[in-house]
Amino acid sequence: MTSMIAVAALLAVQTAAHPGEYSPADIAYGARLYDAQCTTCHGANGDGVGGVDLKSGKFRSAVTDQDLIRVITNGIQGTGMQAFKFDPSEIAGIVAYLRNMNVFDRGAVKAGTPERGRAVVAGKGDCFRCHRIAGQGSRIAPDLSDIGATRGAGSLMRSVIDPVSQMMPINRPVRAVTRDGKVINGRRLNEDTYTVQLIDDQERLVSLTKADLRELTVLTSSPMPSYRSRLSDEEIADVVAYLLTLKGR
Repeated sequence: MTSMIAVAALLAVQTAAHPGEYSPADIAYGARLYDAQCTTCHGANGDGVGGVDLKSGKFRSAVTDQDLIRVITNGIQGTGMQAFKFDPSEIAGIVAYLRNMNVFDRGAVKAGTPERGRAVVAGKGDCFRCHRIAGQGSRIAPDLSDIGATRGAGSLMRSVIDPVSQMMPINRPVRAVTRDGKVINGRRLNEDTYTVQLIDDQERLVSLTKADLRELTVLTSSPMPSYRSRLSDEEIADVVAYLLTLKGR
């Protein structure tokens, strides 16, 4: 009896909507994708298909988020549910929206505008000073040309307001000091047991042999500033909306 109660409790947790577990930015992005891709069959309220009520948060063919991803990407054979080719950021958005469809308030969310976001990136944000997009900008920081295909809306939002929280290990800044005292600062590109390759702060590709260094430090702070106080909420939403369009294709 105890094990049956435990299983039932687990299923209840997995099938319920958990607004706190999904970023508001991902939910809003998923709502836009749902409107564009899903409403033709499922309707705006998720009840356009007989016997299916997406807004209820319970799904006949899915319990966990991984189940939802499988249904969305593979479809359901013998039904009208076709397979969709979404990239990881789009899948994250769709799942977040489906899990929160019954509590999402569209009126409370101001959707960002990619065109305005592009202007902020090129102007007030001064992002091209470090980043590169579609051949334009610096190589000091990671190239953002396909960032919208690999990072979800919530992750991008956090990168803008709290860059340290989203730093990937390979992209952490490096400080190297050679035996003769030369200091080299840059972004790590690759590292193995004996060597490390980086882009220095002059955009030069540098390969260093570790045996020739007296110091090699991987820094934990990000050279990217937080835009929490530099940009308005609307401008940040615009920047995220623009970054989501960068699919590298």
